[in-house]
Amino acid sequence: MTERTPLLHYRLSTSVNESEPRSPPLGMAVVQHHGSPRQKAGHQRQPKKLSVFIGVVIPTLLSMFSVVVFLRIGFMVGYSGLYQAIAMLLVAYFIICMTVLSVCAISTNGALDAGGAYYMISRALGPEFGGSIGLMFFLANVCGSALFVLGLVEAILATFGVPEDGSAVTSVYQVLPSGYWWSLLYATGISLLCLLVCLVGANIYAKATFLIFLVVMFVLGTIFISFFAVHPHTIVLPSSSAFNPSANGTGPGFPTTANFTGFKLETLLGNLWANYTVDYTTGTTMTFASVFAVMFNGCTGIMAGSNMSGDLKNPSYAIPRGTITAVIFTFIIYNLLSVLVACSCDRILLQRDYSFLRDINIWNPFVTIGVYSSTFSAAMSNLIGASRILYALARDDLFGKVLSPAKKTSHSGNPWASVLLSWFLVQLVLFSGKLNTIASIVTIFFLLVYAAVDLACLALEWASAPNFRPTFRYFTWHTCALGIVGCAVMMFLINAIYASASIAFMLLLLLLIHYLSPTSSWGYISQALIFHQVRKYLLMLDVRKDHVKFWRPQVLLMVSNPRSSVGLIKFINDIKKSGLYVLGHVQLGDLNTLPSDPLQSQYDSWLSLVDNLNIKSFVNLTLADSVRHGVQHLLFISGLGGMRPNTLVLGFYDDCLPKDKLIDPSLCTSQPRDPSGSLDELEQQSPLFHFASLRGSSDRQDYGEFGDGKVLGSQEYVAIIADAMKMLKNVVLARYFNDFDRAQVLSPPSSSPGKGAVYVDVWPVNLLRPDSSSYVDTCSLFLLQLACILNMVRAWRKATLRLFLCVEEGRSVRGSGEKLGQLLKELRIKAQVYSVPWDQQVALHWQRQGEWGKKQSSQSADSAKEEEKQRPDEEEENDYVNSFPSNATRLSNDYLSAVNKLILDPARPAPAVRFLYLPRPPADTSCYTTYLHQLDLLTQDLGPTLLIHGVTPVITTDL
Repeated sequence: MTERTPLLHYRLSTSVNESEPRSPPLGMAVVQHHGSPRQKAGHQRQPKKLSVFIGVVIPTLLSMFSVVVFLRIGFMVGYSGLYQAIAMLLVAYFIICMTVLSVCAISTNGALDAGGAYYMISRALGPEFGGSIGLMFFLANVCGSALFVLGLVEAILATFGVPEDGSAVTSVYQVLPSGYWWSLLYATGISLLCLLVCLVGANIYAKATFLIFLVVMFVLGTIFISFFAVHPHTIVLPSSSAFNPSANGTGPGFPTTANFTGFKLETLLGNLWANYTVDYTTGTTMTFASVFAVMFNGCTGIMAGSNMSGDLKNPSYAIPRGTITAVIFTFIIYNLLSVLVACSCDRILLQRDYSFLRDINIWNPFVTIGVYSSTFSAAMSNLIGASRILYALARDDLFGKVLSPAKKTSHSGNPWASVLLSWFLVQLVLFSGKLNTIASIVTIFFLLVYAAVDLACLALEWASAPNFRPTFRYFTWHTCALGIVGCAVMMFLINAIYASASIAFMLLLLLLIHYLSPTSSWGYISQALIFHQVRKYLLMLDVRKDHVKFWRPQVLLMVSNPRSSVGLIKFINDIKKSGLYVLGHVQLGDLNTLPSDPLQSQYDSWLSLVDNLNIKSFVNLTLADSVRHGVQHLLFISGLGGMRPNTLVLGFYDDCLPKDKLIDPSLCTSQPRDPSGSLDELEQQSPLFHFASLRGSSDRQDYGEFGDGKVLGSQEYVAIIADAMKMLKNVVLARYFNDFDRAQVLSPPSSSPGKGAVYVDVWPVNLLRPDSSSYVDTCSLFLLQLACILNMVRAWRKATLRLFLCVEEGRSVRGSGEKLGQLLKELRIKAQVYSVPWDQQVALHWQRQGEWGKKQSSQSADSAKEEEKQRPDEEEENDYVNSFPSNATRLSNDYLSAVNKLILDPARPAPAVRFLYLPRPPADTSCYTTYLHQLDLLTQDLGPTLLIHGVTPVITTDL
């Protein structure tokens, strides 16, 4: 063997082995489990039969040893010294042991299917993380296989190749021609051999790895024996063409010989402390970080056993025991070799000859055989591991139809299509000839996978899910966090640029899979974590600590049929101001007479509606014997802790026929629909929504925007309003929102009055109480707050708030106006204040008051019978006792129509929406119909209008 061999072997170890050690095959059990009946029959003919030792211990040992045990021990001790070498091993094994604990915990938490790390991550963190990490795992295995193939070719040519530079042949064994194309030919032959083994299946691979394991262990045994059996002697050091100070006269030349001293105290003392010098193969000065990065790559490979999960008899039993056994064994071997090397080899030998173990072995070719065997094992296992990962990705359909061909399997369940695709990619990588430049990023890919496994275990532990009950309990969230930090530190220690690039690549893959939105039934850890955190913070949200300056609307919108309420649902979403928003629905019925809860089948349609309308809302449905009782249920039970609705929104009680707004194809993700089709046809074409058909013109059902298709009387409707106010809930009645389209409203044509400006009108006076001119009571300020909240929404920021003060001649409103103006200034609310004379309207009111007073006097002088005869026929002339808090308000239709025309003044540009004052319902329930009739006249033809009543202070000027 020439003096070039140690150099080539070092390059193989320091570059090729910076890639992650091999990923043994993922099992065939899942292939047969999810495959066709014929594949299942194949599974019965070829059952899982890998034991702990064959399936886990051997792959993990070969992954962690590889050529590292032969070529890196002297490198580590030579530069860092024995003390720091042992410290490096302790730190490195501490990092990987944290990940091993996470692997053991996840693998013992249930039935582990084929897929190894990818299966663990995807099932714990969801398809986005699982798919992105899985693809990186696959690419790392492909590149790792190519790296080991090229490294094996380089090692073979170092022994048997004819020198490419034309120098003299020094050995009779140097018969193989060298060059790029010859190297590619040799690499292709080796990869074809790996392909044949992988195509046969996992069983032949397991047998091959067992034979390789025997060879490696035998060579390792000869190395230990050699320290005791070989006599001290002098070794000729290899020459270095990479760096030689004596060649340019800048320093003394490197020595040409070094000693194998045997066990001597002097030798041990000389190797205890660090001595970082120039690397003779690269010309760079070694540091603690650079030596640690090289050494750490020899300690990885811990996932090799878990990647055999599909071929193991009992993965939950085998993976923890096999992985921990392999880790402990390799740790002992590395430390023993470090001590033996430090006690018997000169430091110059360790620093200048990285393949010195060959020179001190009882038979030199033993080490070469070990290097060849371990490298071939690495290439083969990376290839079969990549194919199994690709098959698992294809089977989960995370990337659509792109990976569909990789699903094909043989009769025995071997994914031959994935093997061929993986081999093809390996062959493409082989054309590069050398892969030293990407070896580090391959290692970083694997470290990222290890960190993701730790993250998965950490998330499961933090979520405190009852079903997370691993039988392996020797872990905590602290060990998971330490594993994540350790892997991240190692990534940036090896190469900060590559680490940043790999993380960016993972994030891009994550966004891509999120965009593709694959469906899965694995469960999402994010939901468990959110539940855990929300529960904790809900308990901390103490209603006793509420303050008015942090008040926000928390809305319960009662919806009868979403088909007619799309505009209102979207509008209320704008005024919630990051508060709670609940869509409520009452279905009439009695659970005692029903075979099952009819509401459970409706939730999917409601949630699909929320998704398609792109609103942030919850859905709460209830079953009750009446709409009134159903609304009471929802007001009592909606929300949790401090997050409960404080505002009830109802559609107005009128005769307007609803319009189906879900016919719009843009609200459905299914195929485009034909709007001209019948409602039944549209229902069939729109499977997302399964809501009842709307009522027809001949089937009058006056129940506003809620209910379930039953008739709701005016008495019950007003009673719902009264109930909400008794429960100290703010009430909002929404009218004329059936045709409301925010996009159209906020983009009016420039030719319209107002030249395209958008207005929001606020009338903060109780128009049903003309004798009360207060503009700053609780309800008025609530109107103002809601209008301001609407104006703060991005889409409504260009809208102009117009505040109208009703001015009566002879009554001074100067004080109220100045007070309101000052209040707006203190509240930082920008609004245009307008004074509107309403003397004519008020005159109509007082005129009616006088007529009513005279009539009451005449009635008191007559008998009961005469009183009955003199009673007016009009509905508004009925006894009106305790109708309003003043107990004296009498309103005529003429007054209400006049006020309606005042609000609807055509001289002003029409607003996008109006905010009006909603008075309390009368105390006398017999007057509910009259109350509703007055609201109807007041808001007739006003366009989108909100009648609002606030019961609690919601605004403050305090800092």
